[in-house]
Amino acid sequence: MASLTPHEVAVMFMALGTLLASARLLGELAKRYHQPAVLGELLAGIFLGPTVLGALAPQVAGALFPSQGGSALVLDGITTLAITLFLLVAGMEVDLSTIWRQRKAAVTVGISGIVGPFALGFATAWMAPRVMGKDPSADPLIFALFIATALSISALPVIAKTLMDLDLYRTEVGMTVIAAAVLNDLAGWIIFAILLGMLGTPAGHGLPIGHTIGITLGFVVFMLTLGRWLAHRIFPWIQAHASWPGGVLSFILSVTLFGAAFTEWIGIHAIFGAFLVGVAMGDSAHLREQTRSIIDEFISFFFAPLFFASVGLKVNFAANFDLVLVTVVLIIACIGKVAGCALGARLVGMAARTSWALGFAMNARGTMEIILGLLALQFGLIRERTFVALVIMALVTSLMSGPIMQRILKRKKPSLFLDLLETRSFLNRLSASNAQEAIHALVQAACPLRGLKPEEVEAAVWQREEVMPTGVGHGLALPHARIDALSKSVVAIGLSRAGIDFGSDDGQPAHIIGLLLTPKGNTSLQLELLADITRTFSDREFREKALQARNYTEFLALLKLKSSKRERSIETD
Repeated sequence: MASLTPHEVAVMFMALGTLLASARLLGELAKRYHQPAVLGELLAGIFLGPTVLGALAPQVAGALFPSQGGSALVLDGITTLAITLFLLVAGMEVDLSTIWRQRKAAVTVGISGIVGPFALGFATAWMAPRVMGKDPSADPLIFALFIATALSISALPVIAKTLMDLDLYRTEVGMTVIAAAVLNDLAGWIIFAILLGMLGTPAGHGLPIGHTIGITLGFVVFMLTLGRWLAHRIFPWIQAHASWPGGVLSFILSVTLFGAAFTEWIGIHAIFGAFLVGVAMGDSAHLREQTRSIIDEFISFFFAPLFFASVGLKVNFAANFDLVLVTVVLIIACIGKVAGCALGARLVGMAARTSWALGFAMNARGTMEIILGLLALQFGLIRERTFVALVIMALVTSLMSGPIMQRILKRKKPSLFLDLLETRSFLNRLSASNAQEAIHALVQAACPLRGLKPEEVEAAVWQREEVMPTGVGHGLALPHARIDALSKSVVAIGLSRAGIDFGSDDGQPAHIIGLLLTPKGNTSLQLELLADITRTFSDREFREKALQARNYTEFLALLKLKSSKRERSIETD
């Protein structure tokens, strides 16, 4: 039996380790600057691939990521598995009940959001295939259908995150957008699955195109009806008789692999089978939220970064950048999607401003376009410059969605004190014995961050304290003031193990003291930040954990964990 040589094994592990570490590092850096993690993960692959490392040190790039041999095959297999499992997660995010609740608006917006970009994309690709980067050997009809499909699909994960950032997720508009995006994703993947069947790939085992399409549609119907019902019935039995969470995880992953194998066998890519399994499994009320989180976090933080980083290894983004093509793709994608969805929203009675905001929300593309583009590149439908244009379009539309929605709705992102806290404004051991000493120590830590004069700020904070004590109870105090010379708010946090009397109504000493300084003319900002701090430390168990933090890193880790749990609870409401 053939096997990898020791050298190939070493190269494989070095390549995977380098890809994962680089992707996670740049992904976290992107999130720190409020950008999608996929942006950093793609950049990691671009740096390690022919675009940067291959140009600067081709021998190093060739040794680490060889194009042939056993380690290259293993890397290709692992990235195929990675994207297959990532589509399982994407499918589990689909909430079919949301589509049903918002069915009229969702169907209207979803269909118009597909028809608009699909028609524009098809017409452009059909009439100007060279401009759109058609491979000379590709069938003109299939190429035009692919471009139309790639421009039609929205990015459900990106849209959900944007709505949460704008505090719109649980609104009527938010639910309409999510339902329309779910419908959009399902329709887009079905169309693309049919396109793959039309290619007549060897994976289809020689099945006629008609048979492949018929089996595909039958599989879709089966998974969304009987498949959902079976999963809903089986989950309680597994949870009762198998170890948790191993039993449920094994069941879901096994069915996913079987579903992927089936769709690959009939001539449709494996990812489509994984996506449908995710939809069927994720729709069950018996699937515990913690199980979803385990699957999501493991795949999203291990397999997904490997796949998106590997994208950059396949294409030279610098050599294949075509400004004209990128501009055309971006314009067609935006006009078709935004105008189509806005028209659909107007047809169901939404206001003009809300309709345009909904259109830009649906305009967010992302991972799905990248996946479709890579598959089309592998099947010889498009050339590398078209793939690069699709990737850039996906990233640009994702980045522009939130800011434009904010401007249209005149709605700003909720203010969070976590965004203002810094290492220098965190006092792990506040040794003050009274409120005035505590305020003095926190002011001394906060003022250098904004170039303020500590004496003037301390006087303003203490003056506010004398008007009414700022102890809010439950071990929390929030001294604050509005400062004339301040352009950007600043937050300082101090932890007192002994406790300090801030005159709270419950008579309890404050152990967590948060100093808040805001610009003088912005009363609403001050209220938002005070509410956010109070909400964050409202739980007694969390306050006790926060007091045990030995340094800023541990304190920040606790805050980030609580923030991520809050986001997940919003998603599942």
